Amino acid sequence: MTLAGVVWVVFASAAILLQRRSAAATLAWLLLFVFLPIVGFLAYRLLGPLRLERKRVRRQVGRGVVEDAHRALATIREACGDELPLAMVPVAMNEAPPLRAASVRLFLDGKSTYAAIGEAIAAARHHVHLEYYIWEPDRIGTRLRDQLVERARAGVAVRLLVDGTGSSRLGRGFMRPLRDAGVAVAWFNPVSLRWIRTRRVDFRTHRKIVVCDGTVGFTGGMNVTESHSAEFSPAYWRDTHLRIEGAAVLPMQRLFIEDWYFATEQLPAATAELFPPPTAAGPRVVQIVASGPDHDHRTIHRTFFTAITRARERLWLTTPYFVPDESTLTALATAALRGVDVRLLIPEHGDSRLVDLAARSYVPDLLASGARVYEYLPRFVHAKTFVVDDDVAIVGTANLDNRSFQLNFELAALIYDRELNGELAAAYEADLADSREIRAADLTRASLARRLGEASARLLSPLL
Repeated sequence: MTLAGVVWVVFASAAILLQRRSAAATLAWLLLFVFLPIVGFLAYRLLGPLRLERKRVRRQVGRGVVEDAHRALATIREACGDELPLAMVPVAMNEAPPLRAASVRLFLDGKSTYAAIGEAIAAARHHVHLEYYIWEPDRIGTRLRDQLVERARAGVAVRLLVDGTGSSRLGRGFMRPLRDAGVAVAWFNPVSLRWIRTRRVDFRTHRKIVVCDGTVGFTGGMNVTESHSAEFSPAYWRDTHLRIEGAAVLPMQRLFIEDWYFATEQLPAATAELFPPPTAAGPRVVQIVASGPDHDHRTIHRTFFTAITRARERLWLTTPYFVPDESTLTALATAALRGVDVRLLIPEHGDSRLVDLAARSYVPDLLASGARVYEYLPRFVHAKTFVVDDDVAIVGTANLDNRSFQLNFELAALIYDRELNGELAAAYEADLADSREIRAADLTRASLARRLGEASARLLSPLL
């Protein structure tokens, strides 16, 4: 047993070293293997670097979209203006460049968002594709399910992909009307003994995607749950979502099909209806950026880092989970030291006490650099947005934490547009009116127990 344990530790340690993780993560795994080899083995099987081999389908599905996008890049250069270097970072990592959109509409509440999604589904004639992290079997979830059933019975191809953990409350009874109507339903990375042998249980799709007929798409922070809507929840979450129409939807379609293949090992037949040619150039410019544990690069992390370091006048961020890595925190602090108006909006009370404590541990670093931090008071703010100078707005599914940067499948929409930037900035200022600014004096009044709790929670930041 001792010899077997030594062999296991040696081989496991070599495997960890060859992965070129951060020094802290590498040391943590090595110590776990040495002192708790059995626990380390189980943890490695559950959370270790089991690969997600999706490169073949990524090439197959994405080739046409990316090639078309590259051909369009020459016409986008002028539209991006000074922000072309930001746009080129995802392109260099094989993401689609900015594409034209006929329209981009910003939503700030669940009621209007769900109404717009319902209208797009009702107008669909060929297909409806939906991918969600959380889909609850409540009144919002049931209403949207029934809309999908109606479209499927009308002959529209409906595909629904939900996360195996976030949507675990969906039972057979809830799903039966969908299946009876011919809706294709799939689970992303369901937690079971079969999947654990080949996939990590903490790889989750955190994306929120709706694509109708390949021309209308929705993404942002909102899941399918009553928690987002004032119709059914007085304490509804403050969130932000987008409706995009035009060629910029095509990369979202590609992402859905990649995730669908991962879950089902089946590809929808490639047709002109799935990837329709754009009918008009469109006045808006949108770039869809994705990342996940199957990517070779932390694409969204590097895109956010570039946006932060390139900001010249203002950088206004909203995130419900602020647990940044060292590079992101340094970039934010340095931007403030350069004179950029850096503001961070976080919830006063989130849905995780541990994350709240960890987030507050980073506030002193930001305040010391001249950044301003606010707590949103009315309810939980779940939006994930950037306002960068006057030219760029970012709305997506990714939080500013390690889980979004490395473990989750995420999506961010970069909109190179002054008008939408202004709309998002106005929404941000309205949120600040309902917020309280955290000042340095507030930190000095914190109790010893509070400060110890924050410091302890910070130690777990790589896992949050």
